[in-house]
Amino acid sequence: MSVAPAPIQVVFVLLARSLVLDWAGPAEALRIANQQLRAAGKPERFAIRFASPRPESVTSVGVALSGLAPLPTAWSGPAWVVLVGLPGDAIAVDSDETRELLHWLRGQRFERDRLELVTICAGAVLAAHAGQLAGRRATTHHHHLDELARIEPRCDVVGNRVFVLDPPLYSSAGVTTGIDLVLHRIGETCGEALAAQVAQTMVVALRRGPHDPELSPFLAYRNHLHAALHRVQDAVSERPQADWSVPRMADVAHTSPRHLTRLFVEHAGVAPLAYLRRLRLASAQLALASGANVTQAAELSGFGSDTQLRRAWHQFGLPGSPSAST
Repeated sequence: MSVAPAPIQVVFVLLARSLVLDWAGPAEALRIANQQLRAAGKPERFAIRFASPRPESVTSVGVALSGLAPLPTAWSGPAWVVLVGLPGDAIAVDSDETRELLHWLRGQRFERDRLELVTICAGAVLAAHAGQLAGRRATTHHHHLDELARIEPRCDVVGNRVFVLDPPLYSSAGVTTGIDLVLHRIGETCGEALAAQVAQTMVVALRRGPHDPELSPFLAYRNHLHAALHRVQDAVSERPQADWSVPRMADVAHTSPRHLTRLFVEHAGVAPLAYLRRLRLASAQLALASGANVTQAAELSGFGSDTQLRRAWHQFGLPGSPSAST
């Protein structure tokens, strides 16, 4: 009779003003995984705890937490330490609470399959301050990439990635990407079938992987305030497979084609047709991930042929080929 593996102790370490979505989403994913395992007559795999240098804390949205466990002084069986983000453009580490956390972190000896470190959002910055990222590959929220590289120049900081795997370190860009990372870890630990069940229960429409960009192509080139340009981008995003041209886009913006091109370049930093090709390529990637072949993906996304899809694939520097993604 086989012996069930020891449950993994998952300790979410919370400081004052910890970003709720950074820890609540991943914790729910683990809870649902346990729920699904129990329903299948199997033992739970994750023992979830919340720890802090202080027994009480206030979250980023003002909700008070109490009954937080002290930072662990010893480990029994496999464990994950989960560090989460804090609000702000930079992470201050001068409070007594934060200094206590960093001192504790410096004393941890992370090792694959024994004691592993999971960082969400600016949790990677805290890990860097504790000296735990030297010689590692890691990512963080795009607002903190430069900060992370400055604090730990020996870390290979990876930008525009949902999460990065460098066991025993697992880092994510933050907020919803923490859910993607934990779903990936559930898949590694309990099998992809269970991870898919958890994602379905959480209504996660598309699980993202370690090679996916942090920022969706459907959200790129939108960091501006020009209402007419947003109107065009909304229309193209809703139906990228439509018969779009610059004159047709200009009709949506109520301007001339030449002026629309100037608006795109000035405010979005991209030409209209290049923007359209990027959205069509993202649509094709979704179609391929859903089981479509290259011809079907090209048709569904608005490319005139397989050749046009392959040309755009290489133009935007995607790895491999469309055929390898089916």
